[in-house]
Amino acid sequence: MAILVRMPRAYVLVVDDEPVILTTLQRALSLEGYHVDIAGGVKIAEEKFRKRSYDICLFDVMLPDGDGLELLRRLRAAHVEVPVIMMSGHATIDLAVSATRLGALQFLEKPINTDALLLTLETALRLDRAETEARSLRGSTSELVGQSAVMKRLLDQVTRAANSQANVLISGERGTGKELVSRLIAERSPRCKGPFEKLNCAAVPSELIESELFGHEAGAFTGATKQRRGKFERASGGTLFLDEVGDMPVAMQAKLLRVLQEREIERVGGNDTVKVDVRVVAATNRDLVAGALRGEFRADLFDRLNVIPLSIPPLRARREDIPELARHLLAISVAANDRPTKHFHPSSVERLMSYDYPGNVRELRNLIDRLVILTVDDEIRAGDVEASLPSQFAHAAQGHDSLYQPGVSFRELVEHAERRILQEALAHHGGQMAKAARALDLERSHLYKKARALGLRDKTAGPEDDEG
Repeated sequence: MAILVRMPRAYVLVVDDEPVILTTLQRALSLEGYHVDIAGGVKIAEEKFRKRSYDICLFDVMLPDGDGLELLRRLRAAHVEVPVIMMSGHATIDLAVSATRLGALQFLEKPINTDALLLTLETALRLDRAETEARSLRGSTSELVGQSAVMKRLLDQVTRAANSQANVLISGERGTGKELVSRLIAERSPRCKGPFEKLNCAAVPSELIESELFGHEAGAFTGATKQRRGKFERASGGTLFLDEVGDMPVAMQAKLLRVLQEREIERVGGNDTVKVDVRVVAATNRDLVAGALRGEFRADLFDRLNVIPLSIPPLRARREDIPELARHLLAISVAANDRPTKHFHPSSVERLMSYDYPGNVRELRNLIDRLVILTVDDEIRAGDVEASLPSQFAHAAQGHDSLYQPGVSFRELVEHAERRILQEALAHHGGQMAKAARALDLERSHLYKKARALGLRDKTAGPEDDEG
């Protein structure tokens, strides 16, 4: 038996002690495509929550075995963050205030106006989805910044890909921005109002990935205490991003291929099929063609995913974008870390452009954060950049061990050399200034002043901090 999934597909729990209201709301919401469960009291509602999760809930305040506010309080105590709308036929300002303080999104008076309720549900779900996506984006500070020919070509391809319904396969080295491209495709596509779900195939244990993708029924395996919808079901009507798809187990690849062909899934432990309408955007840093030849990746699945191939260039292939990207990341980092405004000296930009960035934009972002946090002066110089580069890569980036760097002043070269010496000496002596000073045959106060001048010590610290 096939179950047709309708939009908006949200699962709703209505808790009320009046059978007429339960029946009326269940019928009205079902006609709008919602999946509706009903409960006549607190205990039944708690049973429902033990068996499955919900996207939004409607609670009556007065119930035969308790009240809706207490039910909401228990949910929040159990860290269940489902959006809740309260209902009451005896609404008061105090009651509404109490509900709001507990986290209720809205307070509706009975009798319930169906049109108003539908609008409230739609608004609440949209806000909840926006907050969920904002949480997932938090910490992602880069954009596809750059005016190089390769970036202009990529952005044009992204726009063209977004305007279709075809599956997309994004390839690129780690840190190039594959998830960012997938989000741009979703945001610019006809599915932009639908959900965006993502799964890192390399981060999920092989025995759990089927449940993550397709969901499971209660009792399907140990620990499956309630029904759970998988990524495909949650993404229906929108976009599913499969990151590191090349790491998906071969057995799971066959099941994914079937879903892409049939557009239906079966939850683990279930017998019914569920129709899904999902656009898949996959990403990998592996050579899937070579993987197919080795039998590590199914060639037929590759063909299904690779309808529109997009390749993101590494940062070293678009060095001319680094100055603009670095300034963009600098402004973001200064604001995020609550630091005074900083700017780059031209020599520091040259040094940033000379490094190969094995971690690409992600590594550049981390480097900028280090510079913002650790650089004492408002101006970031080449020596600051050099000191902040990973030590195992710093000389490799230069191609030799020479201390001379074209375009860098003698003063900056000397500062850089002194900074490296002091960093290594302090690291060798466990950060103890007194021991490092004795080893370098320097007065401890002189070493402290030198370290502070080079930005290695906090300006507010004193020499006595290293005694003992």
